[in-house]
Amino acid sequence: MGGAGHVGIPLVLAFAEAGLTVNVNDLNEKTLATLRAGKLPFIEYGAAPLLAKALAENRLVFTSTPGAIRGNGPVVVTIGTPVDEFLNPVTAAVQKCIDDLLPHINDEQLIVLRSTVFPGTTDWLHDYLQRLGRKNRIAFCPERVVQGYGIKELAEMPQIVSGTTPEAEAEAEALFARIAPEVVKVKPIEAELAKLYANAYRYIEFAATNQFYMIAKSAGADYTAIMKAMKHNYPRARTLPGPGFAAGPCLFKDTMQLAAFARNQFNIGHAAMQINEGLALHMIEDLKRQFDLSSMTVGLLGMAFKAEIDDVRASLSYKIKRTLLTNARDVLTTDPFVTTDPSLLPLDEVVKRSDLLILCTPHSAYKEHDFAGKPVADIWGCLKNANVVY
Repeated sequence: MGGAGHVGIPLVLAFAEAGLTVNVNDLNEKTLATLRAGKLPFIEYGAAPLLAKALAENRLVFTSTPGAIRGNGPVVVTIGTPVDEFLNPVTAAVQKCIDDLLPHINDEQLIVLRSTVFPGTTDWLHDYLQRLGRKNRIAFCPERVVQGYGIKELAEMPQIVSGTTPEAEAEAEALFARIAPEVVKVKPIEAELAKLYANAYRYIEFAATNQFYMIAKSAGADYTAIMKAMKHNYPRARTLPGPGFAAGPCLFKDTMQLAAFARNQFNIGHAAMQINEGLALHMIEDLKRQFDLSSMTVGLLGMAFKAEIDDVRASLSYKIKRTLLTNARDVLTTDPFVTTDPSLLPLDEVVKRSDLLILCTPHSAYKEHDFAGKPVADIWGCLKNANVVY
């Protein structure tokens, strides 16, 4: 099995908990050393005891070269297909990974694509290997858990399974049935689209509520009060999320992939991207009308892309920071979880030195915090004791 990242680690530990011995193969030797020492390289709730148990039972093998992947067990690939600047799929990363693996695995081994891939990638890989004279069975079984809560959701949610042949599908089903309460079987193209649809739909939901928020704001209305009225004992509105910065390594990217696959005829997806990416700039323009930002130090609360995790990939907090660097006198940042950004400061220092604060990530640590009466922009509507000005 490959991957010691956000996709790989929950799956590794789930398989180990199911009694399997797992080869964790990753090029990042520092991450492997962290895991070998019984520590997690990032926040994954519920993973620490499973890691300790797996290590104690010698169910984990850590390797960093393709040549170390041997035996007859399935190989799970956790490398996805991104899109380039023209929104075209980039299959080179998947192809290189497979090319590196092929000399070290045999034709009896199942290859499972786990990360998000561009629709058609699974069948492309099947055809590619056939042209090389290989007989490996190919499956696509998409990862679909909420980041940080993979351990919990793998045990609770159905797993989507697909294979390019009946044999591949059956073997993948048997593998994932060991860790999931239910397995749903579809064709590879259907599994690939299901993954993209799920993330794009969620992204569109955020766009809808963010657009509603901006309309309410321009009308001088309280969107929190509107949502409360809409949802009160009214089940058809219960799934509408609250407003906020919709970001991270999946939702935006997967919406782009779907737009590329649809030959840029995915109008609602393009609109969602404009709304969600534009919300941060909309907020800054509104704050510029209220305050002379050029004379102010602005403090950003939270740099992770969502609450209670430490992942900053594709976080809109950094888009806000870059924009403010050309509009404000100074910009300070803080986050109780992020450890990879050396510019972060303690929360109390940021509050003390800032003239204006912006809640970028709604970590629970901020909800009851005393911000000393300083103005705070809170799009999320979650602060309890703050002087909210936006």
